[in-house]
Amino acid sequence: MTGPDDLLAALDPEQRRVAEALRGPVRVLAGAGTGKTRAITHRIAYGVATGVYAPTEVLAVTFTTRAAGEMRGRLRTLGAGGVQARTFHSAALRQLRYFWPHVHGTELPQLIESKIGLLATAARRQRISADQALLRDLASEVEWAKVSNVQPDDYPRVAAARGRSVTNLDHHAVGRMFSSYEDAKRESGRMDMEDVLLLTAGMLAEDERVAAQVRRQYKWFVVDEFQDVSPLQSALLDLWLGGRDELCVVGDPAQTIYSFAGANADYLRDFPKRYPGTTSVELVRNYRSTPQVVDAANTLLAGTPSQGVDLRAQRPSGPPVTYSGRPDEVAEAEEVAARILKLRDAGRPLGEVAILFRINAQSESFEEALAARRIPYVVRGAARFFDRPEVREAVTRIRGAARSGEGVGVVDTVTATLAGMGWTTEAPAARGQTRDRWESWQALVDQASEFEAGGGDLGAFVDDLDRRAAEQHAPVADGVTLATFHAAKGLEWDSVFLCGLQDGTLPITYADTPLAVEEERRLLYVGMTRARLDLSLSWAAARNPGGRASRRPSRFLDPLLPEESRAQDQPRRRKVAGCRECGKPLTSAVEKKRGRCHDCPASYDEELFERLRTWRKERADAESVPAFVVFTDATLQLIAEHKPQTPEAMLRISGIGRSKVEKYGEDVLGLVE
Repeated sequence: MTGPDDLLAALDPEQRRVAEALRGPVRVLAGAGTGKTRAITHRIAYGVATGVYAPTEVLAVTFTTRAAGEMRGRLRTLGAGGVQARTFHSAALRQLRYFWPHVHGTELPQLIESKIGLLATAARRQRISADQALLRDLASEVEWAKVSNVQPDDYPRVAAARGRSVTNLDHHAVGRMFSSYEDAKRESGRMDMEDVLLLTAGMLAEDERVAAQVRRQYKWFVVDEFQDVSPLQSALLDLWLGGRDELCVVGDPAQTIYSFAGANADYLRDFPKRYPGTTSVELVRNYRSTPQVVDAANTLLAGTPSQGVDLRAQRPSGPPVTYSGRPDEVAEAEEVAARILKLRDAGRPLGEVAILFRINAQSESFEEALAARRIPYVVRGAARFFDRPEVREAVTRIRGAARSGEGVGVVDTVTATLAGMGWTTEAPAARGQTRDRWESWQALVDQASEFEAGGGDLGAFVDDLDRRAAEQHAPVADGVTLATFHAAKGLEWDSVFLCGLQDGTLPITYADTPLAVEEERRLLYVGMTRARLDLSLSWAAARNPGGRASRRPSRFLDPLLPEESRAQDQPRRRKVAGCRECGKPLTSAVEKKRGRCHDCPASYDEELFERLRTWRKERADAESVPAFVVFTDATLQLIAEHKPQTPEAMLRISGIGRSKVEKYGEDVLGLVE
């Protein structure tokens, strides 16, 4: 067994302070890469080695089974193998299974793995049409409400006050679904994961004998990742403690990225207020990353509400952090893949390379670029692009349209097909599975636009989709990791590429409050601090090759970009929409939508434009497709301006291909005459 002095000798000065603070409330603010797991496992082991703790009386709590397993392994190595290291749910479920039959004299309700089935029942009862994406979003919202101690009757009021939303449902409808779900669950004798915590808390609060037995069992508590604690978890922890203060919490407010799921970093920030006499220690020595990476991460948060501890790099100097703007997403992916190829050829294991991005739908262009170079990769936390259910179904429908001869142009067929599945030109306003599904569909629309612009027809496009799918399904051994920032939390690699860092993607468009924007900044911080040696940040000025280069680098990069990069980008940042007639800046939303000043006459025939819009609505209704699938407003304005007299003249107008001429030409030419 490791001796007490040996345990302390293995720690740096700050970690040693943590290990020696065995009594009373302790708060550890642990920056990224500072060895927090090492500090708290040595603290527990030191307490056991000095006789302050009995191993069976210590409960160490964390948030993932992986982290709990790692903690148990380290504690065994340090001679404290008898300590319980569990997730909140695992610890609560163990207590619930033991005490429930004694308290209630009945079997414990059966734990469900997914809420989807019961929510589908609730939707039928409420006569709400809900597809799988909406059901998954409702499951996430019910989970948030329960961990936040929000009851179904209170949900509409609380959700409105906190800016919560579920696509296509108002707050009262969600509240009714929540209530109906709880009824269906109760009737079937089931419980969900949140009930595990709720029922355990209720049992401890209502039965003094149970509470006393649990408190005799556990006298010393350690909670890791305390910035992610929810109100429900905090309430359960209070019941475990029973008024005692033998608690050590560890976390980093700068890595709070789950507020949308109910996490509340205030429990960590305000810990000393709640527990007077708290010993507070900051871990600042970063052992993971080079000084270049650490400096960039510190700079990102400096002077912002998200600023945490000021990290101090302990590794030798490394290569500079690189910043790269590319003309479009395809070029960005190609550049990243080419750089990874050079890293591999220089001896870097591909398992030590990661490409990180904001949303799963961004993975496809990188999957394509890596597959083209036969570089193996793994998508972490999500299916590969062509394995995603919404993508598989869409490709199947597009292929069917091509084989049946029903398809016309590439873009027309793809947009019409996806519109029939629920895609719209505007993205859903809220986060969640509905938004994720839309992003996947939008990626297919972008691919179609790029392919048609290159002169390809529908059959060739389907062949290209099949080729991409086949290449991206190649078996993987040691490969590059592709992941979102959220999925990368807690992981690290030698080389990290942070991609798609443009405003609108990071921060994401639906981050519409200062608090939400700060959470997006912390997401970038988490991504940056995953890198040990090489860190590259990139963005794309346009989505597709040849597209309008209107995007700007993420505002979070402003303090990081070299002066020359900021100077080059400055004119574009100041650019405002101009009148299509006189060129003057447009100020009001109405002017920007029309594309011209209020007092400027239109260069197109406005009466003809309105006739065309009326005709378009009739055709769209008859075909059961959105109006833009027939023609966009911009195309109708060009028709009203140029007044084509022949099919060939129509083909010269942007947005009109041969398929549209064949389908709508006769009607349009009749209206123009």
